Amino acid sequence: MKISLEGLGLIKKFEGCELEAYKCAAGVWTIGYGSTKEVKEGDTLTQGEADYLLKHEMDEYEGYVNDMVKVDLNQNQFDALVSWVFNLGPSNLSSSTLLTRINNKDWKDVPNQIKRWNKAGGKVLEGLIRRREAEALLFEGKEWHEV
Repeated sequence: MKISLEGLGLIKKFEGCELEAYKCAAGVWTIGYGSTKEVKEGDTLTQGEADYLLKHEMDEYEGYVNDMVKVDLNQNQFDALVSWVFNLGPSNLSSSTLLTRINNKDWKDVPNQIKRWNKAGGKVLEGLIRRREAEALLFEGKEWHEV
């Protein structure tokens, strides 16, 4: 599967776009829409480069979800999980109760499992609470834009 425009919209909303490298709440150098690979202090992008980088990186994160999830997903579910993995990384998904619940088709508990991941640097962050709520709503096929 591939992420939809709806899924990209969620990522863009919560990541925002920074054209100059900055340290995120977890202390990691970040640029564009949350890109962290090979980013160092002083790096800059144009808006076009940031858009290209996000689309290019989606191939990798779609792959993680496609490889780890062993059951069929609908587009909303897939989009929510790609957003989650883009923000938290594939190793967190691979070792999570969330993945176990998904692969066991325990759909009822998945939104709760998504929302558990609301900390950066050991601290609960309001932005992560909102993002996880939006991802949980998207997973359920509900309206998330007002979160």
